[in-house]
Parts: sequence; C-alpha cells; structure tokens
Amino acid sequence: MSNRKLASGIKIAHPARWLVVLALFMAMGCEGTTDIERLRQEMYNQSRFEPLEKNTFFADQRSSRPWIKGTVARGHLRTDAHLYTGMIDGKPAETFPFPITRDVILRGRERYNIYCSPCHGQEGDGRGMVVRRGMKQPPSYHIERLQNETPGYFFDVMTNGFGAMYSYASRIKPRDRWAIIAYIQALQLSQNATLDDVPADVRQRLENE
Repeated sequence: MSNRKLASGIKIAHPARWLVVLALFMAMGCEGTTDIERLRQEMYNQSRFEPLEKNTFFADQRSSRPWIKGTVARGHLRTDAHLYTGMIDGKPAETFPFPITRDVILRGRERYNIYCSPCHGQEGDGRGMVVRRGMKQPPSYHIERLQNETPGYFFDVMTNGFGAMYSYASRIKPRDRWAIIAYIQALQLSQNATLDDVPADVRQRLENE
C-alpha cells in the first residue's frame, strides 16, 4: 500500500471514530437530562394537599393541621415578658428592659419620625402633618397625664393600639418600640426642662453665649 493511500485511510478513519464517540456522549447526555427534568417535574407535581383542601385521612377532614402544643417558630422564642409585652407581674413596666444609651435614643428618633411624627408631630405636641390636614388630633405627650405614664403604658399602646390609633406591632419591632419610648421621654424632658437640669459645664457654656 502506498503512503498516499495509507494517509487517505487515516484521514477517513479518524473523523468517523470521533463521530461515533461524540454520538455516544450525546446519547448519554440526553438520557441524563431527561432524568433530571423528570425529577424536577416530580418535585413540582408531587402528591400534596393544597391549603384548606379537604382531607378524609383526619377526623376533622382538614389538610391544614394545627400546631403541636408548645410549638415556637424559629427565632420567635420570647421568654422575656418585660421586653416583649411591656408588663411586669401583670402591670405596665415602670422601667426599660435594657440600658438606654445615646444610640438607642437616636434609633428611637429615627423610628419616631417615620411612624409617629405624621400624627404626633416632631415635637410630640400632637400637631403632625396628618392632623393639619383634618384628621383627629392625638393628645400631646407634654400633658401631665402622659408625662406621668410608665414606659410599659406606651409600649402597650404601640403594640395593641388605642382609640383611633391602630396597632403597630407588625410594623415596629419590640426593641424599636422601646427605643421610641426613650425618645418620647427625651421629647418630654426637652419641653419641660429647666436650667437646673442642664449639666454644669453645658450650663456655663450656654450662659456665656
């Protein structure tokens, strides 16, 4: 056999072999893809009961089952009654459940301006933008009754609502409610403070100005 014929045979044989190998891989790939797609569909179309669908397996024929007694969703174990209810021994707490720092008050101011100031006003006088446009005016935080109220009272009002004010429990987290209360107390103090309440070094600076 001449070198030319041999070279010609090699040129033909090599592509043919590669085509066979490629076809085998394609077949394997198609079969694997089919299995994956079938698995995906089985997970999507799996046997299950839709919410509120009738279920004859249970005596009450409900597919939605009640929680087992004592079940608590992850992240919702609330053992600190003071923090989460604002109550101590069944009475509104007279103290805060954590130390009040400058950062807490600043956080309270931020949340207050978002959720409270539209009705209560930025100064807590009950003359917010909503009130100026005709809605019922809430009481000022600076009246004697509210100046003497406990932190737990304000927490309860924010949690459960009061009068025309609806509950903010779903909008404001418990710690933020306490932060708002701290800021409300700061507002009350700012509107009723005397020069004697100012620290000596700051008082001297104010007098010099």
